[in-house]
Amino acid sequence: MDLQLTDRVHIVTGGARGLGRASAEALVAEGARVVLSGRSQESLGRAAAELDERAGRHAAVAVTVDNADRDAPARLLAAGRDAWGRVDGALISVGGPPKGPVTATTDEQWTSAFESVFLGAVRLAREVGTALPAGGALGLVLSSSVRAPLPEMAISNGLRPGLAMVAKTLADELGPRGVRVNGLLPGRIATDRVAELDASTGDPEAARRAAEASIPLGRYGEPEEFGAVAAFLMSPAASFLTGVMLPVDGGLLRAL
Repeated sequence: MDLQLTDRVHIVTGGARGLGRASAEALVAEGARVVLSGRSQESLGRAAAELDERAGRHAAVAVTVDNADRDAPARLLAAGRDAWGRVDGALISVGGPPKGPVTATTDEQWTSAFESVFLGAVRLAREVGTALPAGGALGLVLSSSVRAPLPEMAISNGLRPGLAMVAKTLADELGPRGVRVNGLLPGRIATDRVAELDASTGDPEAARRAAEASIPLGRYGEPEEFGAVAAFLMSPAASFLTGVMLPVDGGLLRAL
């Protein structure tokens, strides 16, 4: 299938590693160009150089900025326009908040996470979404916690369903302009973040075996598998999909 991504320009936040990096690689492989953002200038620069080398063309630029920064949307839009004269979409990876139960999570932790995880993502989606042309697409990388709570992940369970509803509402608002908004709900994907969560149990191998036993496909997903889904959802090939919250979880979620 031709995803019709050639020369389209997409912002990918958290693009230096994990699901963001895998998504950027899939987009570039299909002919797109990407604006990578994150907090580490070194890792972003390395990721952009590797994407350029793999593509055999100028395919990536890097912008060191945090999702929570108020000027992040303007800087990312400017980077895409300066490099290639356009921005067609954005994949907004919402960072993982601290682990812990509701009873042990402080007001300060909730407030900090709201600023970075919730408000930063809303601001990016709002500002970038309203700047996109017809045919543009927004994707929010959320979590399976949108539909089912995860143990010891109170903040994620509290904030991500709200972000999903914001995305759904924004799909209604931007739809008449031809701009699509969707969410992706990764389950257990073999990223550094998931490895850290497994390690926090004290027995990462046992934690992984237990998690895999709850997944119908019987294994963790690979970042490349997630990236392929993200590239499709962001592409014109998915032109009649909007307001969708798409699980990428090997069947983990039991709800329809």
